[in-house]
Parts: sequence; structure tokens; C-alpha cells
Amino acid sequence: MRALYVKEIKSFLSSIIGYIFIVIFLVASGLLHWLMPNNKYLYVNLLENTEASLIPFFNIAPFILMVLIPAITMRMIAEERRTGTIELLFTRPISDLNVLLAKYLAGVTLVFISLVPTVTYYISLHFLGNPVGILDDGATVTSYIGLLFLGGVFVAIGLFASALTNNQIVAFIIGVFLCFIFYSGFSLLGAFVLVGKGDAVFQYLSLSSHYDSIMKGVIVTSDLIFFLSVIFLFQMAALTVIKSLKS
Repeated sequence: MRALYVKEIKSFLSSIIGYIFIVIFLVASGLLHWLMPNNKYLYVNLLENTEASLIPFFNIAPFILMVLIPAITMRMIAEERRTGTIELLFTRPISDLNVLLAKYLAGVTLVFISLVPTVTYYISLHFLGNPVGILDDGATVTSYIGLLFLGGVFVAIGLFASALTNNQIVAFIIGVFLCFIFYSGFSLLGAFVLVGKGDAVFQYLSLSSHYDSIMKGVIVTSDLIFFLSVIFLFQMAALTVIKSLKS
């Protein structure tokens, strides 16, 4: 498993794919949060806000990741299926679950690497605040933890989408669609279609509600369990698809 994990990481960092992911994420978030002026729909410019806060960054980052992460996971299994190299993986002395875990951890590692440079946003606002250091450090740390967990869910969803087909474009479209549905689709459905307890259920199933809860500065065990449960669900779904390819 370790060898496969290292191989996946090297395949990202020895080619242009991983760097494109990191650069696009940093450029997109940088343009949105430092250069784009606020308007009535988006209040994302960190310099134009009246408070020293990274909330605008953490609000928009999931929407960037829900597009970029499926773009890197779409090839993980789909390409193996298209080229036939997945048969070689089946013959290796490593379980199907470990193959999936290696690919999953490689994807999460790339997400973590892409988030590290955004710490400069925190450092900048820390010193730009009046007084210096007025930024809520606790909420910032928990928000980064929540964003990393959310990225982990998107990687699991992307892997599942990649396992469904040997076409990378199709895997990308399915991945983006599922990421959107699980992040905000359920909450939108609950808000506009259902009322009462039905609305509460759909709000609970939405990743955004748990992510927003973590962004408030308090990590509740139930939120982490929900993220881990969704990751487990899609990992098992991907494993089921992979096992079906053997039959």
C-alpha cells in the first residue's frame, strides 16, 4: 500500500497535473479574495471587509475544490480501466481496499499541499487587522480542519465517480455533480421544497451544514463522524464497483 501511495504522489508531482491543481486553486482563491471587488452576491474580498476574518475564503473555497478535486481524481481509476492496467493491480499482493486507500490518501495529500500556501492569507490578515492579531485564531484553525475534511469527502466522491467509468470526462462530470449535491444540493432542496422535519433531515444530510458548524470555531464530534461516514460510504461504494469488475 505504501509503495502504491508513493507512486500516486510521484505521478502527481512528477507531472504537470498536481502543479496545475495547486496553481489553479491558489490563483482562483487569490483573485477572488484579494482582487475581486465585493458585490451584492459575493462578499469575498478580504481587504474590503470591515472585519479581519477569513470567513469569505472558507465560504468560497469549497466551490473551487468541488470542481478541482474531481478533475484530479477522474483519472485515478478510469485511466486504469481504459488502459487495462487495473488488471495488473488486481494481480498484485495487495487488497482492493488498500489500492483504494492508497489512491485516496494520495488525493488527500495533494489537497493538504494546496492548502498550506493559503496560510499566507491568515498571516496577512493577522498583521493587517486593527489592532494586530484581532483575527479569530481558533475559528481559523477549525475552519482549516473542516476544509481538509471536506476535501477528503470530495476525494472519496471523485474516486467513486472514477470507478464507475473508463471515461475521464464522464467521471469528472459525475464527480462534480455528486460533490455539489452532497455539499449544498440537499440543503437547497430542504429549504425550497420541504418544511418541518423533512427540511431538518435534508439540512443534516448536507455537508455544508456540518462544515459551517465547524467554521464557528467549535469542533463537534458528530460533525467529524458525519464527514468520516460519508467518506466510508463512498469508499465502500467504489470498492463494490471495483470488485464487480473482476466478475
